[in-house]
Amino acid sequence: MRIQRPVYSTAAATLQEREGISARVDRVICSPALDAPPDRPFAFVYGITIHNASATAITIKARKWVIRETGSGRCHVIEGDGVAGRFPRIAPGESYTCENYHVVAADSVAEGALLACDEAGARLLVRVPAFSMTING
Repeated sequence: MRIQRPVYSTAAATLQEREGISARVDRVICSPALDAPPDRPFAFVYGITIHNASATAITIKARKWVIRETGSGRCHVIEGDGVAGRFPRIAPGESYTCENYHVVAADSVAEGALLACDEAGARLLVRVPAFSMTING
């Protein structure tokens, strides 16, 4: 299991979910042409949209993913700064869409969370719904 440590620490922070801030998974596509290590040869591209229907702007600071292989139960945890290499500021009423990818060894399920802060400095948790990565063929 490989863990990347984010600069945005949550150890001393109180994280809260806020009404009106949500994330959804738009699509998941197996992409065999992408680079992948030999121990996890299957790459899946996924799109996420983060919507801010709250009254204040937020900035995405970090992400965390837990990927579980459905057959073996083996687990990978991935943490890092930003989302898809960026730190998007999402104003009230706006959305932000990005694409990224995971590499897996077998059929897997990923679920995650985005860590954000609002303009007052409150630290927020935005849950990303679980999605399946099923290897066809």
